[in-house]
Amino acid sequence: MKNIKEQAYKAAKEIIETAKLKRGQILVIGCSTSEVLGQKIGTDSSPKAAKAIFEGVYTAANEKGIFVAAQCCEHLNRAIIIESTALPFNERVNVVPQPKAGGSFATVAYNSFEKPVALEEIQADAGLDIGFTMIGMHLKKVAVPVRLENNRIGEACVLAARVRPKFIGGIRANYDEELM
Repeated sequence: MKNIKEQAYKAAKEIIETAKLKRGQILVIGCSTSEVLGQKIGTDSSPKAAKAIFEGVYTAANEKGIFVAAQCCEHLNRAIIIESTALPFNERVNVVPQPKAGGSFATVAYNSFEKPVALEEIQADAGLDIGFTMIGMHLKKVAVPVRLENNRIGEACVLAARVRPKFIGGIRANYDEELM
């Protein structure tokens, strides 16, 4: 589990730096602990692996003042678990994730946050998809794939994305390189 925690920390730190996230922005995490342990998604939920991954991601995020949003599994319609202070005015839904209904990662997040809330959806600034969990619905437009050097946690593939403002104006437009 120590190795999994370290891999999660490195992947989170890398996407935070690559996406140039700033204090108060949101990093959404979708995580299949089954995939991390080398099993098919949804077949071997592991609270122990989830705790290791959460601790690694949460440590990296806290170093920069970034909020972590934990995506639940499809049994809870991919609801989001997040600290209430991240999005205080969003409409909440009533659910408490469990390992087999929400997923182990979302369950650990819910139990670790000071004041967790469940939301139906958010628009995050970057994300990590650990084990093909489909986080795209929770990213702002326009999502841009990021190739990570730290692209595995356990046996799971890690996909990453950041967001950028939409380009408008066509062929004659100039763009701010800092926003790309």
